[in-house]
Amino acid sequence: DYTTLDEHILKDAAKLKPEGMLTLARPGFEVVFYDTLEEFYLAEALEYIEAWKQSTADNPAGICGPIGPTEQLPLVARIVNATGMKLHDAHFWGMDEWVENGKPVAMDHPLSFAKADKDLCFDRIDKKLRIPDAHLHFPAGDLGAYTKTYDQIRCVVMQGGQGEVKHWAFNDPVKRTGAFADKTPSPAEFRRLAARIVDLHPMTVIQNARTSGGGNVSIVPTQAASVGPVETWKSEKVSIWHAGVHDNPFGMRLTTLMISKKIPDSAVPMSLLADHPNVQFNFYRPGIGSCDAEMH
Repeated sequence: DYTTLDEHILKDAAKLKPEGMLTLARPGFEVVFYDTLEEFYLAEALEYIEAWKQSTADNPAGICGPIGPTEQLPLVARIVNATGMKLHDAHFWGMDEWVENGKPVAMDHPLSFAKADKDLCFDRIDKKLRIPDAHLHFPAGDLGAYTKTYDQIRCVVMQGGQGEVKHWAFNDPVKRTGAFADKTPSPAEFRRLAARIVDLHPMTVIQNARTSGGGNVSIVPTQAASVGPVETWKSEKVSIWHAGVHDNPFGMRLTTLMISKKIPDSAVPMSLLADHPNVQFNFYRPGIGSCDAEMH
């Protein structure tokens, strides 16, 4: 994981002030601050609307969205209902789902991501306006077929959050065993990974227990089906939303620095986006916090 990075990178990241993070923007990498949570989540919701506006029957398009954050989802439904926007040609991809006993969990699982998407967004949209069920693409069942949809439909934007282990979706660092006992996969090797079932890093399990299960680690699966770099690089834009809830002040600084300076390292999976042509990091400004020592 990121603790294996060169010490100078870690120190440089920890020293970054929020204003310094803004200066790390470069062509192909935009850094945006929002002063209020209302503006932050509304901006995230509007990415759904803007993507769906571009979809037609002849040129289908859509958005790949995360669970974490989720606060944007009810806003999406409200905007669609308030504007009467018909979504009959629109598409949506879920980016990941929990796996138990080798199979993605059913929608009656309390932590199901597909269930959350339905409950918080799609089932709240007026039935006359809704996306057809066939246009909702979740990474369950045939993952090869899921991957092919990114060739059949234009993914305008892939959203995501950043976890404690510096992943997007569940692209966690690989286990340091076997061929990777002494070194991590090269960025090129990692980028060849498509949607797949992954073993989750312990930090990811603990984080999801904290954010979604009240800290009850026993209810969090240790595997998940996840969108991969292959699908990510087929998306026109990658938009990552940092509310300061899922990762910590150091982690948000670290990936911003590594993407800006083009330091891709699969020990920090998010840093591989340094090679994507269109990435945007969105921050809730008060959530960026500080890396100063503070005892609690």
